[in-house]
Amino acid sequence: MAMDTAPDKPARRLRARDLVEDRRIVLMLALGFSSGLPLLLVLGTFTLRLAFSDINVKAIGLFSYVALPYSLKFLWAPMIDRIDVPVLSARLGRRRAWMVTTQVAVALCLVLMAFADPQTSLALLGLGAFLVAFCAATQDVVVDGWRIDAAGTDFQGILAATSNLGYRLGLITAGAGALFIASDKGWTFAYLTMAALMLVGLIAALLAPAFDTRRPEPAAAAAQTPKATGTRLLSIRQAVLEPLVELHGRMGQALWGVLVLVALYRMPDFVSGVMASPLYRTLGFDLKEIATVTKLYGIWVGIAGGFAGGWAMARFGMFPTLLAGAFLAAASHLSFAWLSTGGPEVWRLTVAISIENFCGSFAGIALIAYMSSLTTPGYAATQYALFSSLYALPGKLVAGTAGYIVAAFGYPTFFVLTSAVGIPVVLLCLAVGRTPSRRPVPASGDAGMAAAGGHGNPPGPVPLPTGSPGVPLRTQA
Repeated sequence: MAMDTAPDKPARRLRARDLVEDRRIVLMLALGFSSGLPLLLVLGTFTLRLAFSDINVKAIGLFSYVALPYSLKFLWAPMIDRIDVPVLSARLGRRRAWMVTTQVAVALCLVLMAFADPQTSLALLGLGAFLVAFCAATQDVVVDGWRIDAAGTDFQGILAATSNLGYRLGLITAGAGALFIASDKGWTFAYLTMAALMLVGLIAALLAPAFDTRRPEPAAAAAQTPKATGTRLLSIRQAVLEPLVELHGRMGQALWGVLVLVALYRMPDFVSGVMASPLYRTLGFDLKEIATVTKLYGIWVGIAGGFAGGWAMARFGMFPTLLAGAFLAAASHLSFAWLSTGGPEVWRLTVAISIENFCGSFAGIALIAYMSSLTTPGYAATQYALFSSLYALPGKLVAGTAGYIVAAFGYPTFFVLTSAVGIPVVLLCLAVGRTPSRRPVPASGDAGMAAAGGHGNPPGPVPLPTGSPGVPLRTQA
């Protein structure tokens, strides 16, 4: 079937025949799986490995910093838009070459983690986790860029929902799958198995069509000679500054409020998530109970929350869903405060995970759709990396101190405090959540208004089809 790349078509629903006729859907499912697989191996599953190796809770909190590359990927994202991988780019195209390179690198770093013992080689294990996070975060930049360039607005929601499903399947595999394997075969075998499963994304990258959208060239740069435009200084300016200038040109001073909202929206989840695994161990749950409830059942609850978020966005619009998500995600942490006051009863864990995962995924979908609507084709990888890095950075910086807060005040107080962080987030949504994501190009009839300083009627956010929750945020499940 024809590729839907026109940016101005209305969003449409997923049709059954699309699953057979449009290979982008199957490829996006596999690429989403490849993106989701490494995340828990350096976050939730990794902290469980540390907790069951009797590593101090303060050290576990500090090890959350190994995942910082997920929040700092915007620093090297311009390279992905500009630099070719030697040899591979000529054969596969720039995006596919980067996908293959990062996927192979993730697999090799997981092998390093497999053979590093927390008791005797804790520093080496931490290094391996950091390298996995760096390579996986780079992979996310490429996959997100490919997704946005591979489809126009009308098909973006469908690819986003497909990526969300693949990503969640990756989380199930790296969460429940890795824990079940570790309980029977040990952590070394579990991490080696995860490394082998990176082949799923590698095969998809090799089969994917190339969608390397060229960014729009500024008029001044287009008029220059090839020699002048090829200077290193101009190249750096175009790669790093132009995506940011383009954002500011469309949104004006409202951009700064939007960036603060993105940065703080999921902060409570990142701060609380790093202490979930030590809490399970402290309460007395075993690996199989944790795997079944939190990594298997909990993932599907998260999928349901994601589709609920997609439905709410289609039914009520971007702003109400964004506001509701901010409130629900923060309030849901009170369920963990309640869990920490009881014993190791599976039904209590199930209730807490149900509330936390459903509300967290609902909020995540609202934010990812909001961030996706802010990008421009050609600058998609860099701009989206900026937003998806900012949403996690403050929470991850604070999360390293979570172990010290727990040691000082206990788990119940800790989770109440993380819930309270959501109050200023809700206020930010009320202040800037209605900011339009795009400004129209004035038509000929609007020339007078544009000259007078008007902007016409700005369109609303890009709509998503019912049940299309968007790409999942990179958070622990």
